[in-house]
Amino acid sequence: MFAPEPEKDPYRIYIVDDHPFVREWLMNYLEEQKDIRVCGQSDRPATAFEEIVSLRPDVTILDLSLHGGSGIELIKNIRAVQPKARILVLSMHDEKVYAERAMRAGAMGYVMKRETTGKIIEAIRTVLYGQIYMSHSLAQFMAQKSMGVRGSEGDLIMSLGDRELEVFSMIGQGYETRRIAEELNLSMKTVQAHCEHIKEKLKLSNATELIREAVRWTEKERWKG
Repeated sequence: MFAPEPEKDPYRIYIVDDHPFVREWLMNYLEEQKDIRVCGQSDRPATAFEEIVSLRPDVTILDLSLHGGSGIELIKNIRAVQPKARILVLSMHDEKVYAERAMRAGAMGYVMKRETTGKIIEAIRTVLYGQIYMSHSLAQFMAQKSMGVRGSEGDLIMSLGDRELEVFSMIGQGYETRRIAEELNLSMKTVQAHCEHIKEKLKLSNATELIREAVRWTEKERWKG
């Protein structure tokens, strides 16, 4: 008689998101999958980094907007010490603006929170199996971009660096310079320098125009999400 094959240990998932209800929803949904279990969760990059390095989950699912830091920077930090780490971004932020940045940092996939649960689990399993995940519309957008096709809006926004885009988004959410510096662990001088670079790249004349444009863009992104 053949001995039965031993049961395979479930895949271990770590969740990083600054909204408790998102973490709870995702954890409950994943626990329904027989071959998946959640091994940890956090809302802060520093705590998440320490636990991810220690636990070495099969996949880390993270948002880009986090308390006390940046999801993009967290991806870079994880991949610096675990080059083969599998990371999936689950975010409300427009994939056409943020997905390429996330993948350049080391993420293996990007899925919007507005997607169905079926699409989200498809993205998780795609990354679990070592493959890249992106939506059909994102794949088309990136293909067009590689062919030199440019969109009418967003080209200037795409010229912003990762930190500049984070600062720009936080200005649009009403954060003052000091709060931005605290959230991103930067000095006031560094944040002010980013603001100057943003104004130059977006062709804005002063701080008032910067705030107005940041609020307009952030509100538009919120409606998209």
